[in-house]
Amino acid sequence: MTKETALNRGADLLVQSLARAGVDTIYSLSGNQIMPVYDACLSAGIEIIHTRHEAAAVFMAEAHAQLTGGVGVALVTAAPGAANAIGPLYTARQSESAVLLLTGDSPLALDGRGAFQEMDQVAMSAPLTKASRRAMRADDLGEGLADLIRLSLSGRAGPVHMALPFDVLEADSGDATAPEAAAFRPEPPAMPPADAEAIIAALRAARRPLVITGPSLSETRRGSLTRDLAEALDAPVIVMESPRGLRDPALGDVALSFAKADLVVSLGKPVDFTSNFGRGAPKARWIVVDPDAEARERAVRNLGEALEATFDAWPAVAAATLIERAGQEDVTAGPNRHGWCTEVAMKCAGRHEPEGAEGAEEDNAQAASDRDGDGQPIRPDALVEAVQRRLEAAPRSVVICDGGEFGQWAQAGAHGDERLLNGPAGAIGGGLCYGVAAARVRPGALVVAFMGDGSSGFHLAEFETALRARTPFVAVIGNDARWNAEYQIQLREYGERRAVGCTLDPTRYDLAVAGLGGHGEYVTRLEDLDAALSRAVDSGRVACVNVMIEGLPAPAGAGH
Repeated sequence: MTKETALNRGADLLVQSLARAGVDTIYSLSGNQIMPVYDACLSAGIEIIHTRHEAAAVFMAEAHAQLTGGVGVALVTAAPGAANAIGPLYTARQSESAVLLLTGDSPLALDGRGAFQEMDQVAMSAPLTKASRRAMRADDLGEGLADLIRLSLSGRAGPVHMALPFDVLEADSGDATAPEAAAFRPEPPAMPPADAEAIIAALRAARRPLVITGPSLSETRRGSLTRDLAEALDAPVIVMESPRGLRDPALGDVALSFAKADLVVSLGKPVDFTSNFGRGAPKARWIVVDPDAEARERAVRNLGEALEATFDAWPAVAAATLIERAGQEDVTAGPNRHGWCTEVAMKCAGRHEPEGAEGAEEDNAQAASDRDGDGQPIRPDALVEAVQRRLEAAPRSVVICDGGEFGQWAQAGAHGDERLLNGPAGAIGGGLCYGVAAARVRPGALVVAFMGDGSSGFHLAEFETALRARTPFVAVIGNDARWNAEYQIQLREYGERRAVGCTLDPTRYDLAVAGLGGHGEYVTRLEDLDAALSRAVDSGRVACVNVMIEGLPAPAGAGH
């Protein structure tokens, strides 16, 4: 016998508030304590995409947030479920993604008595979130949710967490109603005109300025904003999204330009390891614009006397304000920077053969010969080029780059209308999850997720999620039968004889995907690649193109 459900439970207020915030999708793995939320979603028109692992739900929410500009929601159960979801919060924090993690929790009434799955989830998630809170009253769920979502989207965006005790979800929320839509949207503070004028003055005096930003101002999230900023300021703007920082293969030889800069303006990009703590620009004065006081304090520590000024402003607001001010004042009145802008653009476009590639080709050819008699495995750049042709033919495309070495090849050579990376955190394994969310958010677009064979194994079961959720995308696995990023470290640091523990079998991931109901392709020869990609795209299902490649080190610029 089913129990009657009143429409004023805490769970109903929670879900109605999510709907008012514009949420139409929740990525979730079910569990006892959150079933009232599942029930409430029925009447709110919110779809639940049920994943096979809690971490996958958070990765999907992260991709959803980046592509929509709103908040991505993950819902998991208590204790072990919450613990499984914790890891991707670090990735979301570093990639500046507005993720709301909702976790089930043991009843408030049983606190301290050893209830099923009782644990302090707030303490567990707090170091990785902008805020972590436990709901205490059913009638406060709407306002509490609005507060967390506003915070998640404010300043430097990032994840937030709310633990949901079972008895709070089941309790009567009384006359409480969902907040109005405006309550979920932050109101960015204006940038003081004097701050903008100080930056404009510094730019006007500089001969070789660079503006750097973090993931929040990427083209995927902010469209043409950084291009407009570069044009308005007559200065190159570099978006840094990768954990390899100045060594990001997608940025080519930008490290050489960085070393020559006489002014670096950072719009929300932390001064950290990605810029060698500021030492990557030894001749430059620095101006740091950041909404995070801790990030500004870190800039003081890392830059010392090179730091000219810090300003408190949201990166997107600062960019828009500088564009406006530049239109009122002639930024180009100073030195002619056309040559400098051209030089930086050329450096960013530079691509180089990776060091040690020749020897690696010989090793891989021998390995391929030992495996199947074919002594010519496919180079990773040739694989990326073939996929790029498909991307360019698509009316709309989303590119996902995941993994260690092969992921870097994809970053260097693959371009789509939108792009998702694994972010400055350097975590791998989320690519399949990003693919599910991208196909959900961009129906009809060609979604291609590049990943190595190592990273593909983290969430292989999410191929079944994609099939069940009808979110087709193409996973291109560069299979070199090793954890190649770590293998390359072993070769560099310890020598070939001490390369141990980083090999994998040349696994038929395509057969696994076919067994789950998707489309699988196995490619060992370059001449078969185009046809395999066509069949995968045309299948209309989630597809895996498993390509045996040479295990080459990632491409690196001359400045590395």
